[in-house]
Amino acid sequence: MIVSPKNRRSVEEVFRDYCGRHSAIVKALTTDIERFYLICDPEQDNLCLFGHANGDWELGFPAEDVPTELPEPVVGINFARDGMKEKDWLLLVAAHSDAWLLSVAFYFGGRFGFGSVKRKRLFAMINELPTVSEMVTGTLKAKAKSSGSTSNNTKKDKSGSKGGGSASGKKSKKGKEEEEEDLDENEADGETETLCGVCGEAYETNQFWICCDKCDKWFHGKCVNVTEARADHIKQYKCPSCSKRGRHNNSS
Repeated sequence: MIVSPKNRRSVEEVFRDYCGRHSAIVKALTTDIERFYLICDPEQDNLCLFGHANGDWELGFPAEDVPTELPEPVVGINFARDGMKEKDWLLLVAAHSDAWLLSVAFYFGGRFGFGSVKRKRLFAMINELPTVSEMVTGTLKAKAKSSGSTSNNTKKDKSGSKGGGSASGKKSKKGKEEEEEDLDENEADGETETLCGVCGEAYETNQFWICCDKCDKWFHGKCVNVTEARADHIKQYKCPSCSKRGRHNNSS
């Protein structure tokens, strides 16, 4: 396929598109789950879950044009909603969404004439992110741990063990002896382990974490799409939930 130079796109541009759509679908299946579940009514016609590059999601009907502008998400996800356990249904939608995200990314790769080197590079960048399925599974685990949210809310004084005391709550690199001292102090205080506010997994010292300056919850950087390099430029970090509440308050 011959692509005009003015229509070419870089691997980075396609990856940014993927990240936006990925974030949108994760939002639908985690933070916006109640609204998503409610409007995914089996009484309606075939519905598809669309993730848009700007981070918004929508439940819509299949495109009428054939072939479609982009690969189509799986059709009829609403029909299975009441015929399965909610957890199993969400994981099924998540798995289909992961397949759709990859198909869109590599569709763009084909349109823009990516060769094997660029395709490998694109897949490597995508593979660094957690899948939608992994993030939905983590959220479901977090909900099952009733102590997860309360323990995160008591971590205001733990910036020394995970944050280095900065406003953005970035994880500091510490020596083994210091980490062991922190663990001993935490055990003496009777504090429970810190859990990621998205996936529910426990804190590990070899991973980058970031703390929300609004709600004081901790998150894996990969779970909120924040790298350590990017965090260095964030003066005050707000997690996706707090950012959403802020936008809602401003609009009202």
